[in-house]
Amino acid sequence: MEKGKNLYLGVVADDFTGAGDAASFLRAAGLNTLLLSGVPRAEMEEECDAVVIALKSRSAPVSQAVSESLEAFRWMERAGAQKLYFKYCSTFDSTPAGNIGPVADRMLEELGQPYTLLCPALPVNGRTVREGVLYVKGVPLAQSPMKDHPLNPMWASEIPSLMAPQSAYPCRAVSRREWQEGQLEDILAECRKQADHFYLVPDQETEEDARGLLARFGGLRFLTGGSGLMEAIAADGPRTGAGSVPVQGAQGPAILLSGSCSRATQRQILRYRQEHPSCALWAEKLLDGRQSYEELWAFYQEHQEQAPLFYSAGASEPLMQGEEESRRDRWAAAVLERTLARLAQDALTQGARRLIVAGGETSGAVARQLGFEGYRIGDSVAPGVPVMVPLGSPQVRVVYKSGNFGEADFFEKALAMTGPAGEK
Repeated sequence: MEKGKNLYLGVVADDFTGAGDAASFLRAAGLNTLLLSGVPRAEMEEECDAVVIALKSRSAPVSQAVSESLEAFRWMERAGAQKLYFKYCSTFDSTPAGNIGPVADRMLEELGQPYTLLCPALPVNGRTVREGVLYVKGVPLAQSPMKDHPLNPMWASEIPSLMAPQSAYPCRAVSRREWQEGQLEDILAECRKQADHFYLVPDQETEEDARGLLARFGGLRFLTGGSGLMEAIAADGPRTGAGSVPVQGAQGPAILLSGSCSRATQRQILRYRQEHPSCALWAEKLLDGRQSYEELWAFYQEHQEQAPLFYSAGASEPLMQGEEESRRDRWAAAVLERTLARLAQDALTQGARRLIVAGGETSGAVARQLGFEGYRIGDSVAPGVPVMVPLGSPQVRVVYKSGNFGEADFFEKALAMTGPAGEK
């Protein structure tokens, strides 16, 4: 990115699908956007308006998450980024130990910035914030299906409550009336008396709210949140031209892979299985030899011209309880991720040209296995889910989907968008 050092926005995302989510909104708003798989070892040569770096820091140990995030932000600064953004999930995926709070704390300290916003809202996907409470399609977060998330179960709905055990600094909800009607300066003065750094959680329920927030807080160099602020941030950016990234026309077979346990993905799997070959993966069977990789690969070879789906079985079962069971859940997830990633790599080597992947952790595992340095961002299959074209492999199309995104026919739409014209 040395050429001209004209980067407008640098986004660091805590998982791969979150990075694609952010990149899709920036591209839709007209910014020439690149998504990079991890921190590059050197400066990038491609010129662009925005760069999104995808990390796997959401579920990493706190110290690792902070270290990797700082490295990514420092790379953005060397690239001349005018604005910096820490992107996390619109359902504020974080445990009481972190990692959202520790990463944001460290960035405020690094930049010497007194405060920033916590804006997880993404109204287009039903995530809104009112009086500090995060809602998922009108339901408080802790009462939504996210309460059963296998890695980051949601135990509270109030963002200040979620931040309290993981951040060193205070966090205050700010109503729309307070940030719109001239009360903000008094609030800021009050917060400055309490600590050197702090957070504000503003109401955000509509796209208009996002534009209003940027009009009021756009002077802050470092912001945090989901993708609900992306288009408003992009509105003040350059227009060097997002260009036309071809998404349709991939000439070759497709493979679909899902490790997601979300209800949205389960509906998508059930619909797709009705008319397409599908194969369930069982972690326990893979480990004790009752299901082999060779068996899975043979299924792909038999059905490769029919876009087969491989999915994690039992993903809709209730979350196990207890520390030992939690370790088993993580262990099983790792086995499934490795297997799905190997299928993606072998399919690509065999001639597959379309990869549709559901689930944040699964997408991250597949992306690491494939080893693409980065992606050009194309049109979106659903809000926050773009078609990507790997740098150096223009014949390939990849779609990485967060588990909760997309309608019931998502897989069919992804295939139609990426395949030869007229394909159903």
